[in-house]
Amino acid sequence: MRACVQRVSQAEVTVDGATCGQIGRGLVVLLGVAADDTQRDVDQLAEKICQLRIFADDEGKMNRSLVEVGGAMLVVSQFTLLGDCRKGRRPSFIAAAEPKLAETLYEQFVAAAKNRGIEVATGKFRAMMDVTLTNQGPVTLLLDSRKLF
Repeated sequence: MRACVQRVSQAEVTVDGATCGQIGRGLVVLLGVAADDTQRDVDQLAEKICQLRIFADDEGKMNRSLVEVGGAMLVVSQFTLLGDCRKGRRPSFIAAAEPKLAETLYEQFVAAAKNRGIEVATGKFRAMMDVTLTNQGPVTLLLDSRKLF
């Protein structure tokens, strides 16, 4: 499972011009599910993201987590994070999970974040989405559940 995590002051996702998810201060998580991902990947990645100390403390140092600052999370499915661009000019997505498994694990990730007390908004799985955000910092991190354990 791969995630591109961006610290934001606001973010919104729309489908066909209608807003389906919106947050203020928090994190945008673009989430890609691999074919061999399991509940373990979901739990490890959700815990890591919710506890990342990437928000400023009273001294301006990145020392507080999303949980500590009471921020929200916008989770958007992003199978292209599993794209392999090493050969040729067209990415291969063979490592990405099939849609049924990907949607199940995506929903489990959303539930895992909510279970940690996070307000979570989402995009629409398998839809063409427009995501707008104000990246604060900017702070952008790439995480891979296979590199967490």
